Amino acid sequence: MIEHTLDRAHSVLYLRPISALEQADFEQLAKSVDPYIEETGGLAGLIIEAPKFPGWESFGAMAAHFRFVRDHHRRIRKIALVTDSALGNVAERLASHFVAAEIRHFASGELDAARQWVTSTP
Repeated sequence: MIEHTLDRAHSVLYLRPISALEQADFEQLAKSVDPYIEETGGLAGLIIEAPKFPGWESFGAMAAHFRFVRDHHRRIRKIALVTDSALGNVAERLASHFVAAEIRHFASGELDAARQWVTSTP
């Protein structure tokens, strides 16, 4: 399950994975964020706040996750990973080869720093 909030004033999508990711999570995210992206052209940023990665409920959920990334990464300027999980460093380095957005890892207590980075203009 993923909790999500769209901050329209700053064009930032906040994601908080709560439990194993489900296929329906990504369908719901697309329904919530796609109209905004179509209206504005994209997001300034995405902040993923996860003390640890909860994994996927099924192979279908993993496939839906990868499809969501494929369909949206070109329309997001920056992605902040806020986590103490070792996966945060790996994801930052690995995803940078496959995702158009600029990616940066922040420790769990650095949500405000992540927010500031995502909303800053180059």
